[in-house]
This record gives sequence, structure tokens and C-alpha cells, in this order.
Amino acid sequence: MSGDEEALALSPDRRVTWSAFSGPDEEVDPEIVLAFHDLCLVKPVDDDQWYMGDLKQDGSVLCWSAYDGLYEALRGL
Repeated sequence: MSGDEEALALSPDRRVTWSAFSGPDEEVDPEIVLAFHDLCLVKPVDDDQWYMGDLKQDGSVLCWSAYDGLYEALRGL
């Protein structure tokens, strides 16, 4: 759907945080992590939203944008 032939499904066993900008970062419990080069889409456990963020060198993800569904998140790439 993204058209990125190098997209990867990554293990959700990693640190994921949501940067609220107006307060402290929040931990996210990831169910699905999709990597598109240095960007990731993350679907949290028990949440229908998808978060976009940066894949860091240590494997963690810092999310800074949220979408109501996978389709909208893919369009945001």
C-alpha cells in the first residue's frame, strides 16, 4: 500500500515513546511496528491509532504524529 518495496515488519520488542511536546514523553506498548527506512509506523496494543516516528540507531522508536488508521498513516509517510 505504501509502494515501498523495502518496508519491513519489525519485532515489537523495543522501546517506543510518544512525544507529547507539551509534557513528558509517554511509553507506548507496541503490537505492530512497520519500518520504512528511518520512519516507523507503530500500532499500540489496545489502541486503534497508528503512530509515526523515527527509528533510532538503538532500535527504539520516538513517535511524534498520530493517525486514526493504517491507511491515513501510510498516506502520511
